[in-house]
Amino acid sequence: MKKVLVLGAGQLARMMALAGAPLNIDVVAYDVTSGQVVHPLTLAPVLSGLDNAIRYADVITAEFEHVPHDVLDACEASGKLKPGAAAIKAGGDRRIEKALLDQAGVANARYQLINAETDLVAASQHIGLPLVLKSSLGGYDGKGQWRLKTADQIPAVWQDIAAFLADAPAQSIVAEAFVPFQREVSLIGARNQAGDTAIYPLTENVHTDGVLSRSLALETQGDLQQQAEGMFNAVAETLGYVGVLAIEFFDVNGTLLVNEIAPRVHNSGHWTQQGADTCQFENHLRAVCDLPLGNTKAIRSTVMINILGEDTVPTDVLALPGCHIHWYGKEKRAGRKMGHINVTAASHNELVQTLDTLAQHLPSDSFPVVRLS
Repeated sequence: MKKVLVLGAGQLARMMALAGAPLNIDVVAYDVTSGQVVHPLTLAPVLSGLDNAIRYADVITAEFEHVPHDVLDACEASGKLKPGAAAIKAGGDRRIEKALLDQAGVANARYQLINAETDLVAASQHIGLPLVLKSSLGGYDGKGQWRLKTADQIPAVWQDIAAFLADAPAQSIVAEAFVPFQREVSLIGARNQAGDTAIYPLTENVHTDGVLSRSLALETQGDLQQQAEGMFNAVAETLGYVGVLAIEFFDVNGTLLVNEIAPRVHNSGHWTQQGADTCQFENHLRAVCDLPLGNTKAIRSTVMINILGEDTVPTDVLALPGCHIHWYGKEKRAGRKMGHINVTAASHNELVQTLDTLAQHLPSDSFPVVRLS
């Protein structure tokens, strides 16, 4: 039996544990907030302390990128951390991430680091307006971000940012050129220690108020898929990456620009649980445990719908063909990711019809983008 320690005890660790059980992989999770080592499903304590968990594990991995650096460094020192600390830190700090993308030679939005109002003025002149301003640490799901549309907004925007930085001295701001994209897509792929890869089809993502609402596995993307895979390979090789890596892109008239990377299994890859021969969670475990990578081909038309801020959905949903609900066992909170629904069908047209029916069962204020038509 392989023993895997996951840094983080949320829903991604939970789904890794579910995927690992049939492979005789035992998954435990380190809750970075409480310092407890817990079972990913029950959250009951199973081991005492991080040091014991490191000794227990054959492999250590992470379910999110915002892991305290002292924890990452202790795990890295064990020689068991996959992917390595450098990759996880890059996913958690936009300054490091941007440098990585430049090093890998992959296209991304023009940017400048902002630490003072004069930097913001310079960025507005050198990059041009509008600008998207993002906190270098954290700032996911639409948080820690600002828009600068005109030069006369600079004093007010900087005042807001300065107050933010005063409360977070380790932070800085990354100013990016606004990208007039047609859609957002992401690519999920796995890479093992030998450098072999298994890459899923591109996914088209729709966000509501900065939070992912829907991910659709795309079919027959051709050149776009090739672009994405080339960038995936460049980033993964630069990092010497092991595990599942997600890359989010802007699609600008058929040309991809990297938006950000996630060195882990990813929300936009949840469709793989029902839509692919081997899901992203199993392939992550296969990669880090040095097992053969599984087939990533889409085997049916599939879409994932996030359940945000709701702890129930009508039971009639389960009567719809191809509908599968995945709950995370969380306490209800407005806007919180509580679970997701994977919907599958034999064809895209059939998928559209099923989603039209599903939308009739779900409250439109909580599920605003169910339909594809």
